[in-house]
Amino acid sequence: MADRTVADRRGLERALRAEIRGGVDFSTGARALTTMDASNYRRVPDGVVAPYDAADVAAALAVCRAHGVPVVPRGAGTSIAGQATGTGVVLDFTRHMRSVVSVDPEARTAVVQPGAVLDRLRDEAGRHGLTFGPDPSTHSRCTLGGMIGNNACGSHSVAWGTTADNVRELSVVTYGGEALRLGRGWGPPRAVPHGSDPPGAGTGTGTGRDGPGAGVALTGAPGGVPGGVLGGAPGGVPGGALGPSGGAAAGPAAAPPGLRELVADRLALLRTGFPVGMPRRISGYALDALLPENGTDVARAFCGSEGTLAVLTEATVRLVESPPARALALLGYADESAAAEAAAGLLPYRPLTVEGMAEDLVPDAAGRGLPRGGAWLFVETGGASAAEARARAEEIVRGADALDGAVVTDPAAQRALWRVREDAAGTATRIPDAGGAPPGRAGGAPDRAEGAGGEAWPGWEDCAVPPARLGAYLRDFRALLAQHGLRGTPYGHFGDGCIHVRIDFDLLSGQGVRRFRAFSEDVAALVVAHGGSLSGEHGDGLARSELLPRMYGDELVSLFARFKDLWDPAGGLNPGVLARPARLDENLRFAVLPRQPVDVAFGYPQDGGDFTAAVLRCVGVAKCRVDGPSPGPEVMCPSYRATGEERHSTRGRARLLHEMLAGDVVTGGWRSQEVHEALDLCLSCKGCRSDCPVGVDMATYKAEFLHHHYAGRRRPAAHYAMGWLPRWLRAAAPFAGPLNAAARVGPLASLAKRLGGIAPERRIPRLATPTFTSWWRRHGSPGSPLVLWPDTFTEYLSPSVGRAAVRVLESAGLGVSLPPGRVCCGLTYVSTGQLDRARAVMRRTLDVMGPVQDRGSPMVVLEPSCAAALRTDLPELLPGDPRARRLAGSVTTFAAALEEHAPDWRPPRLDRPAAGQTHCHQHAVLGDAAERRLRERAGLIGELSGGCCGLAGNFGFERGHYEVSAACAEDRLLPSVRAAVPGTVLLADGFSCRTQLDQLAGRRGRHLAEVLAEALPEALAVGPADGREDGPAEGR
Repeated sequence: MADRTVADRRGLERALRAEIRGGVDFSTGARALTTMDASNYRRVPDGVVAPYDAADVAAALAVCRAHGVPVVPRGAGTSIAGQATGTGVVLDFTRHMRSVVSVDPEARTAVVQPGAVLDRLRDEAGRHGLTFGPDPSTHSRCTLGGMIGNNACGSHSVAWGTTADNVRELSVVTYGGEALRLGRGWGPPRAVPHGSDPPGAGTGTGTGRDGPGAGVALTGAPGGVPGGVLGGAPGGVPGGALGPSGGAAAGPAAAPPGLRELVADRLALLRTGFPVGMPRRISGYALDALLPENGTDVARAFCGSEGTLAVLTEATVRLVESPPARALALLGYADESAAAEAAAGLLPYRPLTVEGMAEDLVPDAAGRGLPRGGAWLFVETGGASAAEARARAEEIVRGADALDGAVVTDPAAQRALWRVREDAAGTATRIPDAGGAPPGRAGGAPDRAEGAGGEAWPGWEDCAVPPARLGAYLRDFRALLAQHGLRGTPYGHFGDGCIHVRIDFDLLSGQGVRRFRAFSEDVAALVVAHGGSLSGEHGDGLARSELLPRMYGDELVSLFARFKDLWDPAGGLNPGVLARPARLDENLRFAVLPRQPVDVAFGYPQDGGDFTAAVLRCVGVAKCRVDGPSPGPEVMCPSYRATGEERHSTRGRARLLHEMLAGDVVTGGWRSQEVHEALDLCLSCKGCRSDCPVGVDMATYKAEFLHHHYAGRRRPAAHYAMGWLPRWLRAAAPFAGPLNAAARVGPLASLAKRLGGIAPERRIPRLATPTFTSWWRRHGSPGSPLVLWPDTFTEYLSPSVGRAAVRVLESAGLGVSLPPGRVCCGLTYVSTGQLDRARAVMRRTLDVMGPVQDRGSPMVVLEPSCAAALRTDLPELLPGDPRARRLAGSVTTFAAALEEHAPDWRPPRLDRPAAGQTHCHQHAVLGDAAERRLRERAGLIGELSGGCCGLAGNFGFERGHYEVSAACAEDRLLPSVRAAVPGTVLLADGFSCRTQLDQLAGRRGRHLAEVLAEALPEALAVGPADGREDGPAEGR
């Protein structure tokens, strides 16, 4: 399949549009978004098709076959070996074919489409006390199609096996257009009687163990296979798929022609050529599943084929009983080798998980409740009751030969600990205290900040060995790393002998890539020497397919190629993977990036001052793509949750920036329209800075991009109207009365909004009188050690917050003063990318603050977004000015100041429920622990919602953003407010949060300082509320 010209691609696109009901997108942006998955690899597609149904899949394959174009099926794009990348056409199943079609609680099965997200299936099954056993750490966004393609596993595989252990029947379409229904046996699939598994269940690849719940999840719903597949043929079995010409493809069958004969011809090789005693043998094709003693399981053999045999359109999967109660036994060991040695000995206790992690991946282990040790096993138990689950966990702690142990039964505490484990795939990409600029980069970039961590990559991500050999393997693995001068932190599924590790390969230089290849070849030999599998979970893809002969030998690998050819004789499905593989050091995504550092405005201290390294932080784990219910405090990613589009996720934007730097797909550099369109809906909430496992900071990247994009060019009107907000408000303050009146005159307000680039649905903010500093001059007491920052929002739009804060701080015995002159954090200039202006404002502020800093005074900032800007943007925009670092270090919040400087003060008791939202910048940069404690001491009961309010300063006021802004508010904030009982205190510390509540819900939110001030006994009047606080502001 030769390289295609632009004309070829246009012809292909036209042909697909003529046949496909779903989406066809050959744009630069769509191609750029799918060049990578979560691996080290990059392949550029011609275009992306989002099939609407199985008929669309068949039609797309027919068109691609006619044009000689390869096809790659893709789910969430979280594959770690490169198998979700490809040239030709990418089939994206996450747009339309994403349904959980049905759940049969009696048969304990479910029917799903390939794009269905695992957590949605678990939610549906959970209503019946059931679950889907395999649970990769990406369960909140990975798809069932991707799990079947990779034979994914997860933490609970010691109990419930791999995906292959839990698949019953599959509907697929081959590249040649044949519609197949795969099950057990060579004939059409049969329903299995309730109460029994078919012959051979639990053999072949996967665990085959009898864990809790095993033996009760049964195959096949009574009454036959669900219809509606490939056109919904009658009788419950799929009929022929209509091709573009209207002709029918091949009818239903259980296997492609010739497969039965291939198995019969090579029975001896199939019976002797595969490693035994391996619960996690994922590498290669599972041809031994076709042996008669293993049930001739064609569906199982298809699992783990990585999109190389046929395209999945529907699956019937097994469900298992979910224990009503769970407990977590935490076991501490000296190091990961000791933990690995102990893991196999815990399997007789029949746990649900045996997961291992070392201290490198668990910052503040003691603070997270982990027992003493340098490595830990997370051993989960289940039971019919909390007491039973706890008793099983306590039995494990007593029987384990561990340094220390603990049992956690609180569900919230268990979830917090599991989040540490689930984030490890991202956390492990930063090797602690590596120091120095990114390897392979020229130009003498400044050193990384201490402790920022060096880059580590998948490379050798998920090998597996027999569990009893894991300790010995890890010792040899550590020695091999040292021999090659490499570092990595192993973690993973110790109970199954499966290890994940990210390694600090230098993939930016030729020498580094050669070392990457040499290490991969040596470690493959090591795994085989320990009787293991090159992949124990994530598949072979581009990373390991080349090495399969080392594990299986040439004869069996040649049989793999024959097997592939029976399904796909034209070689059109995911070429270069498994059969006839590409070289493991080809198609590396780093090869296209610039070798010289890019000239940028921010300092990027955690990335050696290198913007390319900052963009490379995104490794594709896609935690930003979660779009279902999210009751926790996380914020990321509000624009994706509102739109469901990859380009509006943190990962999508990072991918586009990567391609902008590469320059061959996305051209135009900083002037790229594709990048600009993707960043346009970024709210700059900073949620990814804290919620992304690798700390991608898209708000900073957006400001950087806008700075360069508009350099020397006219900006949008909103950048001048709202980016310069501090200046306009200062000029308008003396005329507050007439301007407020004018803003309520419809035609005048409409004209002002049109000129200022403001959404017509928004109301112009009301200027408050008097300003906060004017009030202060009459009521304040200058010279006090605590300095209150008069941010633009508090000063001109909501001085009641400042007055209330003064009252509370003084009641706590804390004197308050203001800066000696006009100050500004520069946030509105930063968020609109006017970074030269932002730096000028910041420098002037540092000049004003000099005397205050000399006294070492703490700086109380009431507006969370301004506090976050001072804490992060200030030192990163002025990295060479030590005053910036000092001022950033002095910033504290209202609650933190009370806790630190007035620890014995008792707030007034309100004893009322509270609702609202933690400010996104507070969550991401400052943390809200002090606020939580202060609310608790004041008797304000209840958790505030996570997420972002959607207004986000200038974002929600800019023309064209209103719908997304409102959708973000409807995601979590507004539902929590509507659900609040009468008498609930509505808290919103950010001006934008309060404005959004006012404009979308007609509810008045208040800063915590206002709530406390109003409850003080014999409260000194702090003045009335500032009216309806609505409008764009520096506060977000």
